[in-house]
Amino acid sequence: MTRIKKPIFFCMLLLVSWSIAFGQKTDFVTKSFEAAAPLYQNLLAKTKGNFTDYPHSLYENGDIKYLQIDEWTGGFWPGSLWYMYEFTQDEKWKAAALAWTNSLESNQYNTAHHDIGFMMYCSYGNALRFVKDEKYPKILLQSAKSLCQRYSPVVGSIQSWNKRKSKGDINTWEYPVIMDNMMNLELLFYASKISGDTIYKHIAIKHAEQTMKNHLRKDYSSYHVVNYDPKTGKVLHKQTLQGFSDESTWARGQAWGIYGFTTVYRETKDARFLKTAMKMADYFINHPNLPADKIPYWDFNVGQPGFKPDWDYQPAKFKETPRDASAAAIASAGLLELSTFLKGKEKQKYFNAAVAMLKSLSSKQYLNVDQQNPYFLLKHSTGNLPSGREIDVPLIYADYYFLEALLRYQKIAKL
Repeated sequence: MTRIKKPIFFCMLLLVSWSIAFGQKTDFVTKSFEAAAPLYQNLLAKTKGNFTDYPHSLYENGDIKYLQIDEWTGGFWPGSLWYMYEFTQDEKWKAAALAWTNSLESNQYNTAHHDIGFMMYCSYGNALRFVKDEKYPKILLQSAKSLCQRYSPVVGSIQSWNKRKSKGDINTWEYPVIMDNMMNLELLFYASKISGDTIYKHIAIKHAEQTMKNHLRKDYSSYHVVNYDPKTGKVLHKQTLQGFSDESTWARGQAWGIYGFTTVYRETKDARFLKTAMKMADYFINHPNLPADKIPYWDFNVGQPGFKPDWDYQPAKFKETPRDASAAAIASAGLLELSTFLKGKEKQKYFNAAVAMLKSLSSKQYLNVDQQNPYFLLKHSTGNLPSGREIDVPLIYADYYFLEALLRYQKIAKL
């Protein structure tokens, strides 16, 4: 009997495992988009004619929580509608996506915070893939210019929030930069491509380098907030706002990092950023406190020995430690793209981890198939637990990144 050489045998096993996984794609991809359709139809009906209040979450009484045009999540609703159109090719979703995208036009001049990438690239950036409108690139370029107004060459980073008190008023954040800010860099790379001006790309790379240097611990877990001295660029504090403690790892922050550094690697092909994305991903998917269904608790270290919060955490308030489905959705989207830059075992490791998360998110535990609420797709996300806001609720950005991850999975399956 002819012996099969080990490399050939491994490749055969890899192909079989991927074929099995791809063969199951319609089981959870189609089911999830089909579940979203009536929910988003309800949400469109509820918001008909209102292009000033952007659906964000739900209050405890079931009413929709809206945020206004200048808040950070406005782009996720039109972005989700674009993903519905991409999957279904139904013109009604395109019409709705266009209307909500166009409502954000004045945001191109917003310099109040760093979130303009979320707001404008998730909306107009997606629109550009389906609509040829000459004003859209101009709007995105102006958005990038607005974002760059918050960049300091002394600090080497884009300021996330304006000067403010830290959580608990322990100290003042003079120049706070948060891990979330990695998600706004894609807008800057796009701006350099369409304008030919490398300043946007330069700022994006410098910001990513500083985040890599100062936000990450030796094990590639992440700090949420790094506070700089704006006059010298010196790091003053490393803390958290939405995590369990300053030294713990807030789950969504770790997910932002996986996704953000993967994006920066895509745009630069700089191996430093690929390594960082992989190491942050390894921390996430291998953490001993990651539940069996791969949907993380809102913080990886909540309640663990050695981690003490500086706020009044009362675990007895909760039947169980709150999860954050949004962190899993973001991480799965990032992991899927990360897998496309790798080969062999590394490629399959991140791909399999993403699929495991997506299958859990598309289960009845997390997917709103029974319409427990009339409007949003994913259940069990956590926005800001230390502030007592958005605990075990649906969140529009959880829906957005879940749909994005499903589409990324589908595209990989077609390769």
